[in-house]
Amino acid sequence: MDEQACPRCKTTKYRNPSLKLMVNICGHALCESCVDLLFLKGSGSCPECNVPLRRSNFRVQLFEDSMVEKEVDIRKRILRDFNKKEEDFATLREYNDYLEDIESIIFNLTNNIDVIATNKKIDQYKRDNRELILKNKSKIGREEMELEELLEEEKQQEEIKKKELVKLELEEKKKKIREKEALIDELMFSNADAKNIMETFASNVQAAKEEAKAVPVIRATQFSTGIKFSHQRQQTFMPVPKIEEGPLYEYEALKQPTDGPVPPTWQDLQEKGYVNYVEPERSEQRAGGYRANISCMRSLQEALAGLYHVSDRTELVS
Repeated sequence: MDEQACPRCKTTKYRNPSLKLMVNICGHALCESCVDLLFLKGSGSCPECNVPLRRSNFRVQLFEDSMVEKEVDIRKRILRDFNKKEEDFATLREYNDYLEDIESIIFNLTNNIDVIATNKKIDQYKRDNRELILKNKSKIGREEMELEELLEEEKQQEEIKKKELVKLELEEKKKKIREKEALIDELMFSNADAKNIMETFASNVQAAKEEAKAVPVIRATQFSTGIKFSHQRQQTFMPVPKIEEGPLYEYEALKQPTDGPVPPTWQDLQEKGYVNYVEPERSEQRAGGYRANISCMRSLQEALAGLYHVSDRTELVS
């Protein structure tokens, strides 16, 4: 990001640490000062592609690549109208083709490929699906409003919970101070042995800790912020269908034809000393699961495979 520079005034992030690059729908970046200068009247054209732009549509560049910013803007604009869901299609194949068309439109507009034909296709889609687009927009608007209300209430519950925690911490501190003051007073004015007083105080503190741990756990019916699970929508979900279990899997060892002598078994590597001719594994290799037996077995299999030709593999396997 330090190497980024404004293409108009050539100011870099290194020379001006407070530099802010801003982008519009065309995807070309300008620094904040150049935007204020060029779009003083509220509108103007991009100095690189001469596309008409408005000052209000500029925003701070989030990604290092300005083309990514352009694609994000185009994707948001296209998905506002291409807002069909899977339930709006008769088959899954039609829905997948619809998603592919959206990606093709976004790709063409981002890379300036067949822009006129692509815009005509978008306009035709809007005319053909006008009612469905408005219906889905209103549905999305309701869902966003519900989500905003939920987030706002969750934020308020979080603030209340923080205040309660602060209050509990203050009460706990005051309680500890009172206990210490009572202990000091008892040590100063009591005729009992100081050691017994300290032991009694320590046992009382330990008993209080154990009592706090023994509090029964209440089953959670709400989120950490205090919002109940069923707050957003009162709905019941259909039970998960029970799937009949098939037969249990039984492992069968792999039978691999070698077209040569049968290599030694895994037990033979250690008993007959094959592994002694292979470099032993190091501690870091052993930590990763590697053993010298693996390398020894692989070398023997490769050495013995194909020493003579077997025309019928089935005889060797059997």
